[in-house]
Amino acid sequence: MSETPHIVSDVMTRTVVAVGRDAPFKELVQTLGQWRVSAIPVLEGEGRVVGVVSEADLLPKEEFRDSDPARFEQLRRLPDLAKAGALTAEELMSTPAVTVHADATLAEAARIMAVRRVKRLPVVDAEGKLQGIVSRGDLLKVFLRADEDIAEEVRRTVVSPLFPALGHALHVRVDEGVVTLSGQLHDTTLIPVAARLARGVEGVVDVECHFRAAGQRSEAA
Repeated sequence: MSETPHIVSDVMTRTVVAVGRDAPFKELVQTLGQWRVSAIPVLEGEGRVVGVVSEADLLPKEEFRDSDPARFEQLRRLPDLAKAGALTAEELMSTPAVTVHADATLAEAARIMAVRRVKRLPVVDAEGKLQGIVSRGDLLKVFLRADEDIAEEVRRTVVSPLFPALGHALHVRVDEGVVTLSGQLHDTTLIPVAARLARGVEGVVDVECHFRAAGQRSEAA
């Protein structure tokens, strides 16, 4: 059985390209292109993350290159105009950096990305030192998990604890990440609990419950 990725350290990239505060504009562009990334951390001292430079931080230099700074709509974007004249990582970076700790859950990392609208998060330790980086694509790797691995974990962590005497009579099937729980139950009050726990298993796309109670039709959750 494959190990289930639960936290950021399970999926993050540990070899990370980074720059210092004084990295010049052209070096930033070259680094992004060479490493095929959309953002790079900016470090100081012994590797503490102080900011992030993204492609979006670099684009204003081209966007406003031939523009009239007196135009009203441009005055509303003074931060972007300032970046258009920036020459170093320190002037361009977004700070403070949006980061995540290695022991954060994948769900926590996904929420940070969604709320802060970023595609990549530097992973830092308690002192803010760079440990790796995690991207949207890394977080989606859990959905590449084999169906049988998901089914085995659902049996072990959901069916066995909730229905210890009925494990042999309950069935778990997984197809493209969708879990189907079925079988006959004398007490159907735990169906919603089973569905909720199964949805918490990494890689699960959805859960369908088709348990049968004596004298009743299938119940779904």
